[in-house]
Amino acid sequence: MANKEEAIAERTYTIPLRKEFLKVPKWRRTEKALVAVREFLQKHMKSEDVKIGPSINEYVWKHGIRNPPSRVKVNTSKDDKGVVKAELFGEKNKEEKLAKNNKADKKAAKKIKDAKVKA
Repeated sequence: MANKEEAIAERTYTIPLRKEFLKVPKWRRTEKALVAVREFLQKHMKSEDVKIGPSINEYVWKHGIRNPPSRVKVNTSKDDKGVVKAELFGEKNKEEKLAKNNKADKKAAKKIKDAKVKA
């Protein structure tokens, strides 16, 4: 079995973005919001190596470059090597549910296939 990297710190943060993105022109707001997310996580998780998940990126960019959300809620985990990984709050649960559904779908397809072979 492969050894998994253990998370030494798991936290949930609500990151305020409005104060940061109001400091730049309207046509750069979402870019600045993502920079603010990275800086916030570097400061609070005490690590320079921050990986922002695609779910956060999609959420911040949802309304375009001029209208980012005023805050974003994220789940973070820091492994023993100091790498911080951030995902949108609740997004991990959706991935687990999808994986379970895929397994159930595969089992159902196998049962149907077995029934056709017997008939």
